[in-house]
Amino acid sequence: MSADFSSGNGSRTVTGTSTGTGTKTGTSTETGDDTRSGAETKADTSDVDGTGSAAAPLAVSGVAALLRLAVICVDPDGRVSYWNRGAEELFGHRWEGVFGHRASGLLTASGAPHQDTLDLLDDLTHPAWAGSIDTTDRDGTVRDVLWWTYRIMEPAGRSLLAIAANAKPLRTGALRIAVGDRLLPYAAEQPAREPREGIAVSAQLAPVPDLAHARQLTTRLGIVLPRVSTGRLERIMRQVVPLGYPVLRVDGSTELPVLPREYEADGGTLRPTRTNRRELLPGPRSGSEASVDARAAVNAAAGRAGGVRIGADGLTAVPSVPVFAAPAPGHVLDEQLALLRETGTKVGSTLDLDTTARELCAVTVPRFADFAAILIVDQLFSENEPPKDDRPADTVLLRRVAVALHGPPGAWDSAVPEGELITLSADDVTPRLNEPMLVPVIEPALAHDLAHDLGVPALGPLLPGRSLVVVPLTARGTVLGRMCFLRQPNRRPFDAKDAATAGEIVTRGAVHLDNARLHRFESRAAATLQRSMMPTRPPRIPGVRIAHHYMPGDRQAQVGGDWFDAIQLPGGRVALIVGDVMGHGLISAAVMGQFRTSVITMAALDLPPAQLLRHLDNLAHRLGPEHLATCVYAVYDPIHRNLTLANAGHIPPVLARHDGVSELLQIPKGAPIGVGGVPFETVEIPVPDGSWLVLCTDGLVEVRGQGIDAGLAALCANVIEPQQTPEDVCAQILSRLHSEDRRDDVALLVARFEGIASEDVAQWKLGMDVAEVRTARELTRRQLGIWGLERLSDVTELLVSELVTNALRAASRDVQLRLMNVGKLLVEVSDDDHNLPQLRRADADDEEGRGLALVSHLSRRWGTSRKAVGKVVWFELPLPGQDSS
Repeated sequence: MSADFSSGNGSRTVTGTSTGTGTKTGTSTETGDDTRSGAETKADTSDVDGTGSAAAPLAVSGVAALLRLAVICVDPDGRVSYWNRGAEELFGHRWEGVFGHRASGLLTASGAPHQDTLDLLDDLTHPAWAGSIDTTDRDGTVRDVLWWTYRIMEPAGRSLLAIAANAKPLRTGALRIAVGDRLLPYAAEQPAREPREGIAVSAQLAPVPDLAHARQLTTRLGIVLPRVSTGRLERIMRQVVPLGYPVLRVDGSTELPVLPREYEADGGTLRPTRTNRRELLPGPRSGSEASVDARAAVNAAAGRAGGVRIGADGLTAVPSVPVFAAPAPGHVLDEQLALLRETGTKVGSTLDLDTTARELCAVTVPRFADFAAILIVDQLFSENEPPKDDRPADTVLLRRVAVALHGPPGAWDSAVPEGELITLSADDVTPRLNEPMLVPVIEPALAHDLAHDLGVPALGPLLPGRSLVVVPLTARGTVLGRMCFLRQPNRRPFDAKDAATAGEIVTRGAVHLDNARLHRFESRAAATLQRSMMPTRPPRIPGVRIAHHYMPGDRQAQVGGDWFDAIQLPGGRVALIVGDVMGHGLISAAVMGQFRTSVITMAALDLPPAQLLRHLDNLAHRLGPEHLATCVYAVYDPIHRNLTLANAGHIPPVLARHDGVSELLQIPKGAPIGVGGVPFETVEIPVPDGSWLVLCTDGLVEVRGQGIDAGLAALCANVIEPQQTPEDVCAQILSRLHSEDRRDDVALLVARFEGIASEDVAQWKLGMDVAEVRTARELTRRQLGIWGLERLSDVTELLVSELVTNALRAASRDVQLRLMNVGKLLVEVSDDDHNLPQLRRADADDEEGRGLALVSHLSRRWGTSRKAVGKVVWFELPLPGQDSS
């Protein structure tokens, strides 16, 4: 969601600061066409010190702005989970009316009736933001509201913590300042320049300078934060503290920490209310002496750095001057922008995970840090799912995929090697993966625990004195891992602005890493899809030897719309198919899968080729007009040595005779599947033993700058030697493929026709008499004796008897028995009834239903299929000495 404050000229303005990704400072104005400059970062460069550059604001120690704060929490489901009394007073909605309800639509941004304030804050907070957004309350009144928002990672997901204050009373002189435990009014030194502003105030976030201030922040905000368990409050504060505490910038020069106004007067001294007692900011004790001490302390600080003075009438704001030798803000901003631009241009050059991770590390070292490392959640990037018992369920595996180091490696190589797998407790690592971390200077006492938290105990001795930033790698709502940065002691420590810059860099890099992850998964899914849709190895079919090969034109998806198949049919015949769905990629592959399944199903009906293509064309029309494909369907009969073909707009196959002469088969081309209204014709040609059939898709014969005829001519010019295997022929054809010019998929199927010798086939037509069952047994016994397969007689006769009996009961005029000795014993019984028999369970007293059960139990394989007229029931038996499996 984007900020959408509509004005007369269609522009949109959001004033505020943001920490982490999408860093914004000062005032950012977005035009109606959503055009942004640079890296969406603009700075407030107002000249506050007279030097021509922006001075760093000064937060005066021991002094705070006392504000009535509204606190709102929105849970990961987008529902309000906390709404304090301050929110009721500011926005008018009662707690019982909003708790558990959707936050979206509750508060409307002024001037934009369709823009919800909480939705807008959710978009701006990455992971923290401060600024001003005018908001309409329950009664329709426009409130001038200051906001401080934080992104909080909870076990259930990402929550939004929003703190708000009414800016109007602050601008009109109602601002109160707490100095220690005293309450003093604020008075502007200069009169108001604009009636609306009065005292100029704005919401800001300031970095927490040390651990003591972090404890103070926890104490202050704890007064108004949700009433949750101590552990959860600590978890929230661990995330808030690195992002900065809320401050109020007064008159553009002074930043005052925000203290919740949840106090009561007690003898002129501020005390927390009895229901909200917390420790106040450290400061002088009460009494006139304390006031003098406080005034002196503040004035002393003001004398050193400007910013605030206490006079007889209260606090007076004066311009502040820089007191630190720090880089000019403009220079720092330029460096940050240059670093972000370099990240955008140098990271993500490939979709390889390791390369992308190394590019991201290389961009930041040594320019931003002296050391950088990327750790990913291994399971998110793993090629295979780990076995369930491979590791405990309560652990998380992180893998260090890239490391960059400036300077001599030394002990760092052994402490943080690339590729190391780190096992961490899920309870420890899951919340911390989502949390950014900033440690300006690592104390020796903290180094060991910090190294343990990072999962690298060996790093402990190397950490003291260095500065650390850890940023979660988050993309598209998924935490991919984290990136760690370290600076040597001789460099300026990281601060909150550096952490924000790191967050921006890592956010951009995380998108590229996630792209690599998704590409890896898509490639694996495509490969799986390809394997499931295409035959993995040629089938072993009597009388024909087959080889095939597939090459995708889309190198990224690794799958396309070309397919091939070899399907065994009754009578020892085989159907050979090559098809090409128009288009590329996964969509074409999905359509191809439907066509291929349909062809396999219709081939089992033993339809003539032209009739099968007609049914496939009708199916394409039902699937949709955009489903177009070309296809050649050929049936080879090894007994009669003929080939029956039909073509649907495909390139013609090549037939190589046994003497090595190749030719394009002249068959009617037809129209592609899905066009409709065009007839398909069947052509039958003789194919002597030793002939070769080459079926391919146009990706094989298309050459850039030449017509397809030139490619077909080159294909015919391939001389196939008699001694070659189908695999040799495939390799020979593909070796001449112009792969550098190829943009289309390639499917290639090569078949060598060897036929079945007539002496290996025996076939009889049986009369329509039950006595023919005995005749069938005798014919079977005699033929097996001729073949020397007497050991198979008993089983074969029994099964033939059962099948012939069933056929005679179903047929009206025709029953046939066929035996083939083709490296196995193949037996077929056919009749003119189209109803396929079903395997049934026979009880002990049943007289029928055992025939197919016997066939299923005693044969190696069996099956049924329809013919153009009638059906065939068949079974196979291994020859003596063969493996029965």
